Amino acid sequence: MTDAPLWTDLVSVLVVFSYFLLTTALLIWGERRVVARMQSRLGPNRVGPFGIGQTLVDGVKMFFKEDVTPEMVDKAVYSVAPMVGVVTGFLAVAIVPLGGTEAMGSQVALFGESFTLQVADIEIGVLWFLAMGSIHVYSVFLAGWASNSPYPLLGGVRASAQMISYEIAQGLAVASVFIYAGTLRVSEIVDIQALGEGLVSGMPNWFIVPLFPAFVIFLVAMVAEAGRPPFDLAEAEGELVAGFHTEYSGLRFGMFMLAEFMGVIINSAIIVTLFLGGPAGPAFGPPEVAWIFPVVWFTLKTSLFVLFFILLRAALPRFRYDALMTIGWRWLIPLGMVWVLATGFMVIVNEQVSNEARFGIAVGGIAVAGLLYLVAPLFTSKPATDTDPAPSETLGDDLEEVSL
Repeated sequence: MTDAPLWTDLVSVLVVFSYFLLTTALLIWGERRVVARMQSRLGPNRVGPFGIGQTLVDGVKMFFKEDVTPEMVDKAVYSVAPMVGVVTGFLAVAIVPLGGTEAMGSQVALFGESFTLQVADIEIGVLWFLAMGSIHVYSVFLAGWASNSPYPLLGGVRASAQMISYEIAQGLAVASVFIYAGTLRVSEIVDIQALGEGLVSGMPNWFIVPLFPAFVIFLVAMVAEAGRPPFDLAEAEGELVAGFHTEYSGLRFGMFMLAEFMGVIINSAIIVTLFLGGPAGPAFGPPEVAWIFPVVWFTLKTSLFVLFFILLRAALPRFRYDALMTIGWRWLIPLGMVWVLATGFMVIVNEQVSNEARFGIAVGGIAVAGLLYLVAPLFTSKPATDTDPAPSETLGDDLEEVSL
């Protein structure tokens, strides 16, 4: 506990939550504009400059739109489900150091008090994020269950299996960060990246360099965790009408959309914090405004991954469900397990050698992990059997049925 007055905590909460809520609104507008440009459309362009006020108008429409509740639903669970997604989203951002840390010297000075723009700097900060992601899946599953309708239920079951699969991979990626940094406190992870020495002299100590496989695992898993294309199988409109929120309308439907877009911002912020130094970056000018630069760097880094989410939506088709599960269980989870072992090996050996050998150890660890990962499928692949039909035969049968 600190001796800072209560109002400093209230300011931190207000600034952090307002920042993420505002960026979520901008994401909704930005995604519609970028996807429209990629598809030779105009997108929102009537409300405000470049249509930037369209998100606000849509939010007002959702708030006042008639909320129809079907008779067959479980009303209590049906009403709680959308709120779970929004609440867990807000709680997840509490551990993100938006404006830097105390060790970085980027505290906000206001009315004679200094404080950081981080709501809660707890010992198990990264585990807190994973826990909120685990609770978030209840929003989707309960929505499908409470609807008492087949298609929403299928969407909820899909979401549950998807989240379990990719949470394991995401947890293994976080385990690599924990082993390498030696802490789960988010501010300390940021401090190590901002103030520590890199593997190569003159380079930042961002974890994306020594833990690149973990970064790739987390990158793929966060897209699946957010339920975004090409992993949006829980709301596949070509198969499940609208998926888990088929029976929802009005404000409660809008809350599901808000939770989805908040998931994009939150996952982008977490991957920046864990692998790209978070708010770390060059700062200059008088100390009174030094806290502004970490916010700027954090926003720029996060925007890159937000753009990545948008480009995926416009460029890639939705995966089949078996392909989705194959990626998680057959590729990401084995790679995550191998890389956790390789990270532990690098850390133990690194304690016994000089700083000059760090880069060689990292390269050797990556090589060993890559070799194990390439060899593993040889022992797990399904052998071909004589009973399996040839592709040409099945294709001929399908064409014959179509011709009939």
